[in-house]
Amino acid sequence: MSFIPSYRNISESEFKEKIQTLEDILSCCSLCPRNCHVNRIKGQKGYCRADANLFISSYGAHFGEEKILVGRCGSGTIFMTWCNLRCIFCQNYDISLQGIGEKISVEHCAEIMLHLQKIGCHNINFVTPTHYTPQIVKAIKIASEKGLNIPVVWNCGGYENTETIKILEGIIDIYMPDIKYSRIDTAEILSDAPDYFERCKSAVKEMFRQVGNIQIENGIARRGLLIRHLVLPCDFAGSEEIFNFIKNELSPETYVNIMAQYRPYGCLPVEINRRITRNEYLSVLEMARKTGLKNIIWDRILP
Repeated sequence: MSFIPSYRNISESEFKEKIQTLEDILSCCSLCPRNCHVNRIKGQKGYCRADANLFISSYGAHFGEEKILVGRCGSGTIFMTWCNLRCIFCQNYDISLQGIGEKISVEHCAEIMLHLQKIGCHNINFVTPTHYTPQIVKAIKIASEKGLNIPVVWNCGGYENTETIKILEGIIDIYMPDIKYSRIDTAEILSDAPDYFERCKSAVKEMFRQVGNIQIENGIARRGLLIRHLVLPCDFAGSEEIFNFIKNELSPETYVNIMAQYRPYGCLPVEINRRITRNEYLSVLEMARKTGLKNIIWDRILP
């Protein structure tokens, strides 16, 4: 049976109800765990620095994502401007911290999605979407009505409000969150989010409840949860606790991409103001294997 995206099965009335619920949240914003409660509809800006307007920095067929997303024709990535995390080592700091991007309408966003489908992309991949959830869901509805028929990927930093994720049920096909840290001190120093791991665990469990393990058709992911974890120097992330959470509270079959691309940007603690070593990466990789995770994606380009 050929794949049908989740959003193609949702009724128009339920779609409209979800959009209305999300738009109502914008007037006292609690889309993410920052719970700024600003009125973005009136132009107020909270921690993420986004108002009610939708901004994107770029879009196109991307071939640097996981193989099961990229396939032969690429993942149709749409990079959103701003972020609800201010990770001081962020490689996309010009987008997430400096706000480089262009204001577009939700109708234009829908047209971009249709364009990415037309050029052959295997999915629509929203990068850092959390703070634009209402606008994105509205754009998905518009695009669906005009023929969008490929999976939608929610490519986020993991710092999510579980209640917002619940609203996305039936709309998102593939959740791809980071699980950055289990350590409270690291999350506070690097991302100004000491509650990161607790919030992330709750949200990711909800994501898994909705979509389960990755389902692959003809080598391409169609639905499911894919987790990313970035290795930090000196195990600053607390990787073992993360892997135990994935195995014990989600599934040992969960796809986990263990990444080696950490770069020391920003004003960092001296211990992690360097690249990771080959041994550090291999140690974390072995840690994941010993935990019992069965679907590990590992970086072939080692430090």
